[in-house]
Order: sequence, then C-alpha cells, then structure tokens
Amino acid sequence: MAHILVADDERSICELLEITFRKEGHRVEVASNGETARRKMESQIFDIVISDIRMPDTTGVELLQFCKELSPSSYFLLITGVPTVETAIAAINSGADRYVIKDHELVDQLRRAVRQVDETLRLKSEAGYLRRELRRLTGQDNIIGHSAKMRAIFDMIVTVAPQNSRVLITGETGTGKELVARAIHENSARSKEPFITINCGAFPETLLESELFGYVKGAFTGANENRPGLFRGAHGGTIFLDEIGNMSLPMQVKLFRVLQEGKVRPVGSNEETEIDVRVIAATNKDLDKAIAAGEFREDLFYRLSVIPILLPPLRERREDIPLMARAFLERFRKSMDKTVEGVSPEAMSLLESYDWPGNVRELENTMERSVALETGKVISVGVLPAKISQQGKQGQEAGRESVNGHARIPEGGIDLERHVQDLEKAYILAALESSEGVGTRAAELLKMSYRSFRHYSKKYSIR
Repeated sequence: MAHILVADDERSICELLEITFRKEGHRVEVASNGETARRKMESQIFDIVISDIRMPDTTGVELLQFCKELSPSSYFLLITGVPTVETAIAAINSGADRYVIKDHELVDQLRRAVRQVDETLRLKSEAGYLRRELRRLTGQDNIIGHSAKMRAIFDMIVTVAPQNSRVLITGETGTGKELVARAIHENSARSKEPFITINCGAFPETLLESELFGYVKGAFTGANENRPGLFRGAHGGTIFLDEIGNMSLPMQVKLFRVLQEGKVRPVGSNEETEIDVRVIAATNKDLDKAIAAGEFREDLFYRLSVIPILLPPLRERREDIPLMARAFLERFRKSMDKTVEGVSPEAMSLLESYDWPGNVRELENTMERSVALETGKVISVGVLPAKISQQGKQGQEAGRESVNGHARIPEGGIDLERHVQDLEKAYILAALESSEGVGTRAAELLKMSYRSFRHYSKKYSIR
C-alpha cells in the first residue's frame, strides 16, 4: 500500500484518480492547487506524487523540485493535457519518474506506473528491513542522525570497535553515550560476551568498590556469600563505566591499579584474579577542569582516554531533528496504536529552533508526550510542552522589535553578527506562523523572493 498525493486543478481528475487508487488499496490524498500540495508535503511523506504540469499558482516542475528537496525518495509522476516536446524534455530533465499524457489511457498508464513503483517500494522495504536488522545486530539501531557530526561518530565507532583500546566518551546528559558504548561493543570481537554497565555516580564509595570488584563472605556486615563483582562478570566482554567523573578519589586510585595490572581483588580478600575486560567510560563533566581542581586523577584520565569520543549536543546538529522526530513518532505511534502520521510545519519549526538542554532524551520524551496527547493526524503546536512553544514565541517577538535607530548596546557589549542572525531567524519563524506554514506566502510577507526565503530557511534549519 502506497501513500499517494494527487495534485491537479481539475476536480474531476482528482476524484477519478482518488477513486481508482483507493480501490487498489492505496492511501490517497488530493490537492487542487500547488499551495495545498506543498503544505501536505511539508507535514507528511508521500511515496508517490502525481501532479499536473500546469496549475494556476505553480508548475509541476516547481512542485517536483520542492518535493525532491523534502523527500528525495518520493516518486514523482507528471501528467499534462497539453503535451509538447518542450514540456516532456523539462519533465525528464527535472527528474520526473514518469511523464503521462491526459488522454483515454491516462488511468491505465498511471495504474501501471503505480504498480511498478509499488513493487519497487516493496523490494526497498524488504531491503530496509534487512538493513535495520543489521543495525540492530551492530548496536547502531538507536543512534539516529545524518549530519556531518553524526556521520563522523559512526565512522569512529566502526574504526575503534575492532580494537581493545579503552574509550572515553564525553558529552552532555542525554546525548546517547551509552548507545555509542554499546555500538562499539556490538561491533567488536567481544560482541558475544557480556556488556555490563554501571553508573559510578549512583553508588557511595564503599558500595561501588564491592559492586565493581566483588567481595568475599564476611568482608562486611551483610556479606553472607562470595560475590564476583562486575569486572569479573564482564570477563571477555566490555564494562561501561558511566559518570566516571563522579567517582571519588580513593576509588579512582583502586580503579587505576586494576587498569594498570589487569587484576581485581575482592573486598576482604588477599587474592587477585586476572581479568580480560575492555573498559569504556563516559562522563558529562569537563575532566580537564576536574584535574586542574584536584577532583580527578590525571594518570587515570590518560588510562581511560586512549581513544576520546566527543558527542555533540542536539542544538549543534539541528538538521538531525526532523529525522529523529519522525523516528520517535513512528515508534510511539505503533506502541500506542495511534493514527498520528506526521508533524505540522509550525510544530516542526518550533522543534528545530528549540535548544534542547536535555538533548536526544528530551526530544524522545517530547515526541512520546505529543503522540499521546495528539487527537488529529499530525502533531500540532498545541500538544508541545509550553517551554518549547514559549521559546519560539520569544524568538518571534524578538524578531518584531524595531531596530531603526532605537537599538541599545548592553553594558557588556553585543555579538552583532549573532544578534542579526537571531533577528533573521525570528522573522522567518514569525512569517511562517502568520502564513500558516506556507513558504510562498511567508516570502511575500518578508518582501523577498521564494528562492531567498528558501535560502534563509535552510541556513537556520527551518522547515
């Protein structure tokens, strides 16, 4: 079953094609003009778009270009009632997948074209399933992103995974440090052995020592039996030491000795046991500052950070937000059995402009909440948390401030370039809000060409 959009200013054509393809089991939506078609394509992903080559407010070629930038994988079929060599050449050169003439064979030709596309989609779906399974097996199924920074992280994972070198992953809370650690383990030769995680900041010093190194019976009150500890439990595999920056200095000394000697001594015992464990640590703290303040041992830092990996915060890779939002939406839509199919342009603009202090974890929680509350077909602004909506409104209000001779320089000075960029972004968002997400109308409000409007929208990662 394909998701099809039919865009034609002839109502009879829209109704005919809608009836035809609905009978064949496809999901069909119609648009009587280019503006409506654009709004639908901005909020949903269509497998196939069938468009008239001439409409009052746009051309099929312009709509094709708009569609391909939003969804390069969509198939685009152009139809025309006035066939000429020039229109045929323009259609093919612009990337149309099929050019069909409006005559008595129109329905049959489109039906055959859609069936061919449907078969291609089925094969791609099967291939996608195999790729997802591969990602699941390699531990990278939950790491989402296509930005340059995330592609670099993927490359790093593939490069360092086969090694036994220790890895130190740094980044803000919620950036996915454990996911990266697990991906490294799953891509290594140790993948069939244990992957054990522990949050070093969640245990007091004495309890953390016994958790990591184990203890013998009678070592302390409550030690009623021997316990091997997590290092011995991870023998042959990987141990992930999360929040390593919160470990006390005495425990850092003991961990350093274990890493140096490759042996652990359970609490209350004089015997040491050799271990073969790959150590991956993570922290959201600046360990350089911690070392300077005497809160973290420099020798341990160098033992842990043989290979450092820095995960970027979400606000530094905003181009990944739409992809991640759709992935989370799909997951929660299925688990909640909801009919939500997409995110409205206004809501997506707010998601992309929000700073996400909680990073990926906060975006995931936001999408879960939004899917749960939404009663329509697309995520609307009304179901987003107030802080996300409020930040967008503040940006828009800032954009409306007059700067013609009434600007004030604060005491500490001002980053003029950044301020101008903030104003540009705020005006773009304000225009989109006023035009209900229609880019062409927003461009008119800002007295600029649609091409310029698209340039600024891309510059500030605004859909």
